[in-house]
Amino acid sequence: MAPTVDSPGLDPRRFCLQTRLVVVAGKGGVGKTTVSAALARMAARAGLSVLVVEVDGKSGLAAAFGAEELEYQERVLDPGDADAGVAEVRARALTPDIALIEYLEDHGLGRVSRKLAKSGVVDVVSTAAPGIKDILILGKVKQLERSDAFDLIVLDAPAAGHAVSFLMSPRSLLDIVRAGPLRTQAEEVLEMLTDPDRSRVMLVTLAEETPVNEVVETAFALEDRVGVDLGPVVVNGLYPVLEGLDADPEAVAAAAGVTLFAGEADVLRRAADFRGRRQALQREQLARLAAALPLPQLHLPSLFTVDLGPGDIDRLATSMAAAIGTLPAPVAT
Repeated sequence: MAPTVDSPGLDPRRFCLQTRLVVVAGKGGVGKTTVSAALARMAARAGLSVLVVEVDGKSGLAAAFGAEELEYQERVLDPGDADAGVAEVRARALTPDIALIEYLEDHGLGRVSRKLAKSGVVDVVSTAAPGIKDILILGKVKQLERSDAFDLIVLDAPAAGHAVSFLMSPRSLLDIVRAGPLRTQAEEVLEMLTDPDRSRVMLVTLAEETPVNEVVETAFALEDRVGVDLGPVVVNGLYPVLEGLDADPEAVAAAAGVTLFAGEADVLRRAADFRGRRQALQREQLARLAAALPLPQLHLPSLFTVDLGPGDIDRLATSMAAAIGTLPAPVAT
């Protein structure tokens, strides 16, 4: 059901406070880690305390903030600016082995916890009970979400193919495990994932045929098989639209009193043709995505760089805030 509107647009702070956990997922290569970083930075700029959780390992999240590789222990990624009302961004990397150690220690099995982890018991158990690694990580995320230590937790999820099985792990385990603490853990994780006040999934894609196909398929799989709440789809890496691409370079140069070198006009024509075809492709794929998936879209620009740094994340956070400002602000009904 479409929300009613009480203002022209949605405030980024209000957007971030709609739920306590945002799971960012998408096909490999679409920039989900970049989107996770931009979302975290935007929330921090709104004065919200943020924790970013990495589960894939070496995703480039820390590098985007100009920091060293993440470890299991939580640390500051970005100190923020208290005087300007910008909160810090904290982060940590979760692994199933260390999550298992914590789980066993919390249940009075500290003596054997590290021996079990070192023996590869997680791999052995995961063969008998698929999804055990995922439920260990999600169980830790649930613990963090329950602690109320942060206004927002951003989970940089596995790539799209694994994202579905990752988020399905509690349902899968409920079909296998009939009783005991593991079943309780699965039930509690599933309760968190299916409660829109506690969590939602934000999917990321590019305006290209294959990523659009995959994000549509992933969205319906997550809704039908997991029952999660889906937020807006982030379309990443969009080329800014340029006007006048059909203009003749020689005529434009002459009107501007500029002399082109030999061959420059042909190079400019080819560049304009490429950009025009790219813009047409974007329009086509954005329209196709809107027709196939009835979710709002947040558009982020391509920054035309491979190694993103803190300044780039700031620019994307600004773009994300502007895009969120175009969304209708819901009112309680």
